[in-house]
Amino acid sequence: MNPIQSLAQPGPLAELRALGAVVRREWTIFRRYPSWVISLFIWPLIFPMAYLLTARALSGQDGSGLAQFRASTGISDYIGYIAVGTMIWMWQNVVLWNVGYALRNEQMRGTLESNWLSPTWRFSYLLGSSAPQLISMLMMLTVSALEYTLFFGVRFEGSLWLTLLVILAAIPSIYGLGFAFASVVITAREANAFVFLVRGIVMIFCGITFPVTLLPGWMQGVAGWLPQTYIIHAVRSAALSTDGLAALLPDLNALALFGVFWLAVGYFLFNWMERRARQTGAIGQY
Repeated sequence: MNPIQSLAQPGPLAELRALGAVVRREWTIFRRYPSWVISLFIWPLIFPMAYLLTARALSGQDGSGLAQFRASTGISDYIGYIAVGTMIWMWQNVVLWNVGYALRNEQMRGTLESNWLSPTWRFSYLLGSSAPQLISMLMMLTVSALEYTLFFGVRFEGSLWLTLLVILAAIPSIYGLGFAFASVVITAREANAFVFLVRGIVMIFCGITFPVTLLPGWMQGVAGWLPQTYIIHAVRSAALSTDGLAALLPDLNALALFGVFWLAVGYFLFNWMERRARQTGAIGQY
């Protein structure tokens, strides 16, 4: 095999080096803009406040309205209930914007076309962009939990390890959906409407501030096909209650299936859009 052929068909080690280079580049860019730390501390406090104040007003000054909430959810801490739901919503929202626009940002920098010409597994650009973003999201979840405890008085009485297990199980479906969005943006160039649609669906159907059982039957059916419904329910069970692993198994099984599905959809959609973009010349278009 001559040198040109060896470059055109890189081996696994070369692909890992390329993936590592993308991760280092994204991490370097990430560190160059430290203002993200401000939003890391502010958004977890600001976003849930409207829901928390509404819930406090509706529960009555003496908390008499909480009986129905406990009967519907099995959880007495409505602040923690809402905080967990909004925290997962923020995670999915940030992934849609950051991972979903990873390739578009590369395109706007003017580097996507030149990188596309290299003999590199092109999906590594998405994987490499997601790694620093995943680290920042884990930091945001940690900061959110600390702030909810200190400022809102949330009592996380469940298991830390089960909560981490649920978060780990949620990663494939959340980021698989982000990969699918990133693939669409290669051709569409803008995905604002899609992001607004998905995060609106999550907010309405997945019960970020209320139990899904309160929805009409057809809406509960839609919620059953959304992985965020199981993520929110499982994190609440793991972090706020002492139900244990047995109660989480239905949600974990569903998340495993959703994870495989969305990773496969994201990967195959990426390959399809990449071939289409090469045929139409969309890779080099601003």
